Amino acid sequence: MLERTRFRQALPKDAPDQAEVFHHAIMEGAAGHYTLAQREAWAAVLPRTAEAWVARQALYPTLVAECDGHCVGFCERDLSAGRIETLYVWPSVARQGLGSRLLALSVEALSDAGYKVVSIEASLVLAPSLAGRGWETLQQERVERHGERLARMRMRLTMEDTDVQ
Repeated sequence: MLERTRFRQALPKDAPDQAEVFHHAIMEGAAGHYTLAQREAWAAVLPRTAEAWVARQALYPTLVAECDGHCVGFCERDLSAGRIETLYVWPSVARQGLGSRLLALSVEALSDAGYKVVSIEASLVLAPSLAGRGWETLQQERVERHGERLARMRMRLTMEDTDVQ
Protein backbone atom coordinates (compact mmCIF):
# COMPACT_ATOMS: atom_id res chain seq x y z
CA MET A 1 0.00 0.00 0.00
CA LEU A 2 2.72 2.49 0.94
CA GLU A 3 4.45 2.06 -2.42
CA ARG A 4 1.26 3.23 -4.20
CA THR A 5 0.62 6.12 -1.83
CA ARG A 6 1.56 9.74 -2.32
CA PHE A 7 1.66 12.13 0.63
CA ARG A 8 0.80 15.75 -0.14
CA GLN A 9 -1.03 18.81 1.12
CA ALA A 10 -4.81 18.57 0.98
CA LEU A 11 -6.72 20.17 -1.84
CA PRO A 12 -10.42 21.11 -1.94
CA LYS A 13 -11.02 18.05 -4.16
CA ASP A 14 -9.98 15.85 -1.20
CA ALA A 15 -12.76 17.14 1.06
CA PRO A 16 -15.45 14.58 0.12
CA ASP A 17 -12.98 11.75 0.73
CA GLN A 18 -11.90 13.30 4.04
CA ALA A 19 -15.52 13.32 5.20
CA GLU A 20 -15.83 9.62 4.38
CA VAL A 21 -12.47 8.68 5.91
CA PHE A 22 -13.45 10.50 9.12
CA HIS A 23 -16.85 8.82 9.30
CA HIS A 24 -15.66 5.28 8.54
CA ALA A 25 -12.54 5.50 10.70
CA ILE A 26 -14.78 6.29 13.65
CA MET A 27 -17.71 4.03 12.92
CA GLU A 28 -15.65 0.99 11.85
CA GLY A 29 -12.10 1.59 13.01
CA ALA A 30 -12.98 2.58 16.57
CA ALA A 31 -15.61 -0.13 17.07
CA GLY A 32 -13.44 -2.13 19.44
CA HIS A 33 -12.84 0.81 21.76
CA TYR A 34 -16.06 2.83 21.88
CA THR A 35 -19.75 1.95 22.02
CA LEU A 36 -22.02 2.52 19.04
CA ALA A 37 -23.63 5.50 20.79
CA GLN A 38 -20.21 7.03 21.48
CA ARG A 39 -19.09 6.52 17.88
CA GLU A 40 -22.30 8.01 16.51
CA ALA A 41 -21.88 11.06 18.75
CA TRP A 42 -18.22 11.42 17.76
CA ALA A 43 -18.94 11.11 14.04
CA ALA A 44 -21.74 13.67 14.32
CA VAL A 45 -19.32 16.36 15.52
CA LEU A 46 -18.46 17.26 11.93
CA PRO A 47 -20.86 17.27 9.00
CA ARG A 48 -20.35 14.59 6.39
CA THR A 49 -20.07 17.27 3.70
CA ALA A 50 -17.24 18.46 1.49
CA GLU A 51 -17.90 22.08 2.52
CA ALA A 52 -17.12 21.33 6.17
CA TRP A 53 -13.82 19.72 5.26
CA VAL A 54 -12.80 22.49 2.85
CA ALA A 55 -13.36 24.92 5.73
CA ARG A 56 -11.17 22.77 7.99
CA GLN A 57 -8.42 22.76 5.37
CA ALA A 58 -8.38 26.56 5.69
CA LEU A 59 -8.04 26.30 9.49
CA TYR A 60 -5.56 23.45 9.73
CA PRO A 61 -2.79 22.58 7.28
CA THR A 62 -3.74 19.07 6.24
CA LEU A 63 -1.56 16.31 4.85
CA VAL A 64 -3.32 13.56 2.90
CA ALA A 65 -2.36 10.07 1.87
CA GLU A 66 -3.54 9.60 -1.70
CA CYS A 67 -3.84 6.18 -3.28
CA ASP A 68 -5.29 5.55 -6.73
CA GLY A 69 -6.52 9.15 -6.89
CA HIS A 70 -8.37 9.13 -3.55
CA CYS A 71 -7.60 10.43 -0.09
CA VAL A 72 -7.37 7.35 2.15
CA GLY A 73 -6.01 9.11 5.22
CA PHE A 74 -5.24 12.57 6.54
CA CYS A 75 -3.57 14.44 9.36
CA GLU A 76 -4.43 18.00 10.40
CA ARG A 77 -1.93 20.27 12.21
CA ASP A 78 -2.68 23.22 14.45
CA LEU A 79 0.28 25.48 13.73
CA SER A 80 -0.71 28.03 16.38
CA ALA A 81 -0.51 25.42 19.15
CA GLY A 82 2.08 22.88 17.94
CA ARG A 83 -0.56 20.19 17.98
CA ILE A 84 -1.80 17.34 15.85
CA GLU A 85 -5.49 18.13 15.46
CA THR A 86 -6.64 14.90 13.77
CA LEU A 87 -5.27 11.70 12.27
CA TYR A 88 -7.64 9.35 10.44
CA VAL A 89 -7.09 6.45 8.03
CA TRP A 90 -9.66 4.49 6.03
CA PRO A 91 -10.26 1.27 8.05
CA SER A 92 -9.47 -1.17 5.22
CA VAL A 93 -5.97 0.28 4.84
CA ALA A 94 -5.28 0.82 8.55
CA ARG A 95 -2.18 -0.79 10.08
CA GLN A 96 -0.22 -0.58 6.82
CA GLY A 97 1.95 2.38 7.76
CA LEU A 98 -0.13 5.20 6.28
CA GLY A 99 -1.05 6.74 9.63
CA SER A 100 2.52 6.42 10.89
CA ARG A 101 3.85 8.18 7.80
CA LEU A 102 1.21 10.92 7.96
CA LEU A 103 2.03 11.49 11.61
CA ALA A 104 5.81 11.50 11.07
CA LEU A 105 5.55 14.02 8.23
CA SER A 106 3.21 16.22 10.26
CA VAL A 107 5.45 16.14 13.33
CA GLU A 108 8.38 17.00 11.08
CA ALA A 109 6.44 20.00 9.73
CA LEU A 110 5.72 21.21 13.26
CA SER A 111 9.37 20.74 14.17
CA ASP A 112 10.36 22.76 11.10
CA ALA A 113 7.98 25.48 12.31
CA GLY A 114 10.03 25.67 15.52
CA TYR A 115 8.13 23.43 17.91
CA LYS A 116 10.19 21.21 20.22
CA VAL A 117 7.12 19.59 21.75
CA VAL A 118 4.07 18.35 19.83
CA SER A 119 0.81 17.45 21.53
CA ILE A 120 -2.24 15.40 20.61
CA GLU A 121 -5.50 14.29 22.17
CA ALA A 122 -5.42 10.66 21.06
CA SER A 123 -8.31 8.25 20.91
CA LEU A 124 -8.09 4.92 22.68
CA VAL A 125 -7.45 3.45 19.22
CA LEU A 126 -4.36 5.60 18.57
CA ALA A 127 -2.86 6.06 22.04
CA PRO A 128 -1.15 2.64 22.40
CA SER A 129 0.63 3.04 19.08
CA LEU A 130 1.83 6.52 20.04
CA ALA A 131 3.07 5.30 23.42
CA GLY A 132 5.12 2.67 21.60
CA ARG A 133 6.70 5.40 19.48
CA GLY A 134 7.93 7.55 22.35
CA TRP A 135 4.91 9.73 23.01
CA GLU A 136 4.38 10.48 26.70
CA THR A 137 0.91 10.09 28.18
CA LEU A 138 0.03 13.12 30.26
CA GLN A 139 -3.46 12.12 31.38
CA GLN A 140 -6.65 10.43 30.40
CA GLU A 141 -9.56 12.77 29.95
CA ARG A 142 -13.19 12.51 28.95
CA VAL A 143 -14.75 14.76 26.36
CA GLU A 144 -18.46 15.13 25.78
CA ARG A 145 -19.87 14.74 22.29
CA HIS A 146 -23.63 15.06 21.84
CA GLY A 147 -24.32 13.78 25.34
CA GLU A 148 -21.82 10.90 25.21
CA ARG A 149 -18.56 10.91 27.17
CA LEU A 150 -15.56 9.59 25.28
CA ALA A 151 -12.20 8.75 26.80
CA ARG A 152 -9.04 10.03 25.16
CA MET A 153 -5.42 10.50 26.13
CA ARG A 154 -3.55 13.79 26.24
CA MET A 155 -0.07 13.00 24.96
CA ARG A 156 3.07 14.79 23.89
CA LEU A 157 6.25 14.12 21.98
CA THR A 158 9.46 15.95 22.81
CA MET A 159 11.63 16.19 19.71
CA GLU A 160 15.03 16.28 21.41
CA ASP A 161 14.43 12.94 23.09
CA THR A 162 12.95 10.90 20.26
CA ASP A 163 13.17 10.09 16.62
CA VAL A 164 10.00 11.34 14.91
CA GLN A 165 9.90 8.36 12.54
